[in-house]
Amino acid sequence: MSQPVLEARGVSKLFPAGRSTVRAVEDATLALQPGRIVALVGESGSGKTTLARLLARFYPPTSGEIRLHGEVVKGKPRAYYSDVQLIFQDPFGSLNPLHRVRYNLERAVKLHHPKADVDQRVAELLERVSLTPVEQFIDKFPHELSGGQRQRVVIARALAVEPKVLLGDEPISMLDVSIRLEMLNLLDRLRTEDGLALLYITHDIASARYLCDDIVVMYAGRMIEGGPKEDVIADPLHPYTQLLIDSSPDPERSDRPDLFDAEDLGEPPSLIDPPAGCRFHPRCPLAMDVCRTEAPPRTELPGGRWTHCWLQEKR
Repeated sequence: MSQPVLEARGVSKLFPAGRSTVRAVEDATLALQPGRIVALVGESGSGKTTLARLLARFYPPTSGEIRLHGEVVKGKPRAYYSDVQLIFQDPFGSLNPLHRVRYNLERAVKLHHPKADVDQRVAELLERVSLTPVEQFIDKFPHELSGGQRQRVVIARALAVEPKVLLGDEPISMLDVSIRLEMLNLLDRLRTEDGLALLYITHDIASARYLCDDIVVMYAGRMIEGGPKEDVIADPLHPYTQLLIDSSPDPERSDRPDLFDAEDLGEPPSLIDPPAGCRFHPRCPLAMDVCRTEAPPRTELPGGRWTHCWLQEKR
């Protein structure tokens, strides 16, 4: 492994909520390598988007460090935004509806590369995301494009600053099923051509398996398991990861009994008053007494795998 381009080390984010505190992300550690894609997987409210926004420097961390090229990042330096770009979930909300595609791309080019040939650069960006012929798209307004075309413009705008890292926050979830595969293939091509490090945030473990090299699972604000994708999916170490896999359609799994009946599990915990111990224990059929009182430590296993689960500690 080369040196990570972007790292979170023990990062936490707490939000005040009246007299209470929302513990949105706690003690998150993540490393993004050049040319590799990490999937951050978990259900809604698990802290995935908050972590992405911490990495994008939209929020300052309450504690912990964000490192770019090994250096601790402080403040909001413009150079950071040249290297790290966030792709939002909603492609229509990401673009100024009052301006044409040309303006949305030109603005990013001029801001970060003022000496560039703007017209040539905009045309190259549209070609890179397969919006061709360029003349058919460059002067359209966002509402004149399909959802997939808008998301391609959003990706082109991110590429305009020549980033080293792309953070994709559910980048295909609002697109038609018929074009999701095209978008995943585009992201895969960009990481191959440019050596980008990419964080792919999703609740869909099937798309994570298709696109990514590694999977990290979040639950209720905490990271609970990670490792190479095939190992995580074939042999999950944490019961919550097993729940995600069992909830994903897989015809090859039809004869295997599921560990969970998802309908009987109830709702995820409140992040204002999370449960003690392992946060998954109120929903876990394998919970032990220690799970209810003490948070499990990180257990390292061969092959780059790790988990926070007392089941692994007790083996």
